[in-house]
Amino acid sequence: MRPLRYSINITLDGCCDHRAGMADEELHQHHARNLAQADALLFGRVTYQMMEDAWREPAETGVVPEWAEPWVMPFVHTIHAARKYVVSSTLDHVDWNAELLRGDLRESVQALKREPGKGIFVGGVTLPFALAEMGLIDEYEFVVQPRIAGHGPTLFAGLSKYVDLKLVGRHELGSGALALRYVPKG
Repeated sequence: MRPLRYSINITLDGCCDHRAGMADEELHQHHARNLAQADALLFGRVTYQMMEDAWREPAETGVVPEWAEPWVMPFVHTIHAARKYVVSSTLDHVDWNAELLRGDLRESVQALKREPGKGIFVGGVTLPFALAEMGLIDEYEFVVQPRIAGHGPTLFAGLSKYVDLKLVGRHELGSGALALRYVPKG
């Protein structure tokens, strides 16, 4: 069974607004290595559209974003090539190597997990919340940025029950960010 892994950047005060993080070369390399450990990515509509707008292969769009440093390109290539599944009831179609995931969320995700392979990465906030509620996430990674945002959305606000976790790995990045990996206990 393929594990479902969740990874997100957060600030010390728990903000998960992607604009509050501190992306640098080492962080992009870290996330590219994470993505390379997966056969597929799982996104909700908002995260899919945000990621597509930010990371779609420049060769396909003909436009290299002005902000794109050369060290970002391995991450761009990795995410561009990844198989993507998009959970949405409002989108009619997707492309960018993606497929819409329809029907019962629990059944659809369990079917994906039963397929052979290395794993599935889920991103975003809303979809991971629903998957955590269902107990479907096999590994959590929180990349804690050395910043206090003082605003923004926080993770898992309103979760109906505790999810007890066991620390299984940690890695300090040069920026001072800590990548903390956890698995559910039991």
